[in-house]
Amino acid sequence: MQKQLHLTAVPILMYHSISQSATTKFHPFAVSPAAFAKQMAYLQAQGYTPITVTQYRDARTATGSKLPERPVVITFDDGFADFYIDALPVLQQYGFTATLYVTTAFVGATSRWLQKEGEATRPMLTWQQLTEVVQAGIECGGHTHTHPQLDTVSIAAAQHEIARCKEVLEQHLGHEIASFAYPFGYYTAQVRQAVADAGYSSACTVKHTMSSDTTDILALTRFMVAADTDIQTFARLLIGTGITRAARKYLNTRTLVWQTIRRGSTYMTSSLSGKTVAR
Repeated sequence: MQKQLHLTAVPILMYHSISQSATTKFHPFAVSPAAFAKQMAYLQAQGYTPITVTQYRDARTATGSKLPERPVVITFDDGFADFYIDALPVLQQYGFTATLYVTTAFVGATSRWLQKEGEATRPMLTWQQLTEVVQAGIECGGHTHTHPQLDTVSIAAAQHEIARCKEVLEQHLGHEIASFAYPFGYYTAQVRQAVADAGYSSACTVKHTMSSDTTDILALTRFMVAADTDIQTFARLLIGTGITRAARKYLNTRTLVWQTIRRGSTYMTSSLSGKTVAR
């Protein structure tokens, strides 16, 4: 029987695309299949036990619940088709589970929200593939319907994006969807409340720190695994000390100063078009 420990700091890893090719702007978010396979082999060799976000939530909320000795949570944002092609077989090879956050409006289509990154034609998972993913033991969670920056839209729009995503996933997959991930990691107190009101029991952001039993269950912190994450940095991520240049750049765009500029720009654009954005 596997040794168990009480709750402690847990690394939650965030991936996007598992792909060899990507445009310059999207490159940091595309981890090569070879690198991903090497990282999963490292987890197995070091005795890590992957659990889903909901399993982690349950371990935090259930009386007397335990975690594996070396827990890790593996998450994927967006729902790219390469998860099915290049990530799932590797996860299955090691008997690993993960949590996949799906942007529902683009299922069976392409990543049209990535037009500025030159990635509008990247294939997304189909509903049939998602069904097979769930049958393989992967948790599916919500990632909004159309992938907006939730802190720059009206609260009514945010509520719709959050709730609609859950509704569509549950209709197609036939079971409750319990976890959510904020697009870009952006959220506000109102957005967080909308996630809770929609019926999600956990949610992930970014922040590049370990999650623990004191971390807000609706703002779980994750480490971004980027294209430039070598195996040494990956090992440091698992103990909360590693960060790559790509990940640092990603986090720098989420500072308070940048958010103020970004939200202000959205407000001006909306005002000029005759639409006032509620805050």
